Amino acid sequence: MTVKNISLPVSDRKIIADLSAGDEVLLSGIIYTGRDAAHKRIVALISANEKLPVDLNGQFIYYAGPTPARPGAPSGSIGPTTSGRMDRYAPIVMERTGLCGMIGKGERSREVIDAMIRFGCVYLAAIGGAGALIAQSVVKSECVAYEELGPEAIYKLTVENFPAIVAIDSKGNSLFESGVMRWRKNSA
Repeated sequence: MTVKNISLPVSDRKIIADLSAGDEVLLSGIIYTGRDAAHKRIVALISANEKLPVDLNGQFIYYAGPTPARPGAPSGSIGPTTSGRMDRYAPIVMERTGLCGMIGKGERSREVIDAMIRFGCVYLAAIGGAGALIAQSVVKSECVAYEELGPEAIYKLTVENFPAIVAIDSKGNSLFESGVMRWRKNSA
């Protein structure tokens, strides 16, 4: 299997449409972090028809909160958080912002997968427990919104060769489902 290199932000949604569950990707460019508290504020701004603190069109949100950086390092450990915590916010964020991808760990709800199909988004799994390794892909980190939230703030990360796996593609194919089916077939 070949690894697919993706430059961010994504300017051609065909790049997202061509990804399949199980594909390995390396992301380079800008991604934004955002966890529960940031998503709650983003959805409140969307609901009030107010301007967002960042432009998410063609972007990926990484469900993570970086730890403080060591001296001279752009970021501390930055492993993924459980994505299901953002499921109540994800459909409206996809619908109203032009977001094309999310990065985290764990399964997503049927509602989120249906929204991914409708809006042409993809969900990538980052490797949980490998936050220090992932931090090596971060070239630059800058808090761009909600600094008072600490690690829950929105950070703009410049990344090079950030490793991830397509867990759910824009057609709704899920590595979580196909992996279980493959395991059951092989263990029968």
